[in-house]
Amino acid sequence: MHGIEVDGFSNGIIEKTKTMRLENDSALGTCLVFAPPAEEVGVLAKYLAVFEKYGVNLSHIESRPSTRMPENYEFMVECKPSGNIAGAINDIKNKSEYLKIISRDYKDNKDSIPWFPRRIRDLDCFANQILSYGAELDSDHPGFTDPVYRARRKYFADIAYHYKHGQKIPYVDYTKEETETWGQVFRQLTNLYPTHACKEYNHAFPLLVENCGFKEDNIPQLEDISNFLKDCTGFTIRPVAGLLSSRDFLAGLAFRVFHSTQYIRHSSIPLYTPEPDVCHELLGHVPLFADPDFAQFAQEIGLASLGAPDEYIEKLATCFWFTIEFGLCKENGQLKAYGAGLLSSFGEIQYALGTEPEVRPFEPAKTALQKYPITEFQPVYYVAESFEDAKEKMIKFAATIPRDFGVRYNAYTQSIEVLDSKHHIQRLVNNINSEISILIDSLKKI
Repeated sequence: MHGIEVDGFSNGIIEKTKTMRLENDSALGTCLVFAPPAEEVGVLAKYLAVFEKYGVNLSHIESRPSTRMPENYEFMVECKPSGNIAGAINDIKNKSEYLKIISRDYKDNKDSIPWFPRRIRDLDCFANQILSYGAELDSDHPGFTDPVYRARRKYFADIAYHYKHGQKIPYVDYTKEETETWGQVFRQLTNLYPTHACKEYNHAFPLLVENCGFKEDNIPQLEDISNFLKDCTGFTIRPVAGLLSSRDFLAGLAFRVFHSTQYIRHSSIPLYTPEPDVCHELLGHVPLFADPDFAQFAQEIGLASLGAPDEYIEKLATCFWFTIEFGLCKENGQLKAYGAGLLSSFGEIQYALGTEPEVRPFEPAKTALQKYPITEFQPVYYVAESFEDAKEKMIKFAATIPRDFGVRYNAYTQSIEVLDSKHHIQRLVNNINSEISILIDSLKKI
C-alpha cells in the first residue's frame, strides 16, 4: 500500500472527538489524516490557513486524541474537489509528524490509497458516478429505436439520479406493457424454482410474495422490498441510474446496501436483457438477501474490497460473478442454483444444472483468476458447499489482500471501523469478550 497508513476514523461515537460539519455538500474529494509534531495553541488555524492559501474547500473536519502520539491530537479533513489540492498536501506533509492520503485519484499519487466510504451516507458520493446512464442505449439494444421505451428509461434513471440516503424510494406506476413483460418472465421462472433453486431461495420467495407483492400481475416496489429485507437481514435497496464500477458496487455491499435498477427490459424480447433490469434484480438477487448466511457472505465480499488495490478489486469482482451472479451449491447430493444470473434466466438455469458445463469447487484464490464471457452461457460454474463455507473461504482470501489495516462494519452507526492500531483492536477485543460472556451465560441456561 505504498507504506501509507489508513486512519481508524469511523465517524461513529469516538471518545473525546470534536466534529465540525462545514457544509452539507456530499461531493467526493480527498481525505487527509495528519498530526502536528506537538500540540500547540492554534495549530488547527494554521492548517486551515494552508487550505485557504491553495483554495481548497473542506466538507468535514474531525479531531481526536492520537492513537500513535500520546498526549497529542490528530486531524482528519475531507477536501472537496477544488483548488490546488496537491500544493496543500505538500505543505501539510512538511508541517506534520505523519500524513495519510485517502483519495479517489490514488492512481496518480503513489502516497495515497483508494478512497472508500466509511459512513453509509457516503454512498451518495459515488452513486451517480456511473459507467453508463440508464437512458443511453447501445444501437443493438432492443429498445434503441423505441422513443417511448427510451423516455421510460430516462424516467427511471432520473429517479435514481436524484435519490439520497435516508429518502424513501419513489413508487413507480408501471405501465400495462411493462407489467405484462414482468408477468411473462415471472411465469417462466417460478415454474423452475421448486426444482432448480436452492432451499434458501425457495424459503424466502413465498415471504416476498406475501409481504412485497411478488406476483405475476404486479412489479414489486423497491421501497417495500428494502423495508422487508432490512427487517430480515439489515440489507437495504438503493436505486441506481446505471452501471457502477466494481469498486463502488462492492463497497455498497459492505454496508449491506444493494444497488438495484428499477427499469424493465424491452417487451419485444421478454426473455432477454442486455443489462441488469428489475426482473434480474428482484427475481434473481433479492430473495437471497433475506437469508442471513447469504447476506453475511455478500457483505464479506464488500468489506474485502474497501481500500483494496485495483488488481484485487478485479479478483473480488470475479468471485462475485461466480458466486452471487452465477453460483451453484450442493443440496442433498444435487446441484442447485443460487446465483442471480441463473435464477433470472429461464435458459441458463437449466443449462447450468445440466451435463454440458464444467463444474469446479469454489476456491476464491483460483476462482478469482477465471476468465468469463458476459454475452453467452458460462462454460464453467463454481460450487459452494454452503453459504457458511463460502463465507469462511472469502474471509481467508480477504486476509491475503495487501492492506495495512482491517475493517469492520458497525451496524449501530452504519459505519466502517478501520482497525489500524492497538487501541482500535483492543476495543474490538473487549466488545467480543462481552459477546462471548453473554453467549456462555445463555448456554448455561439451556
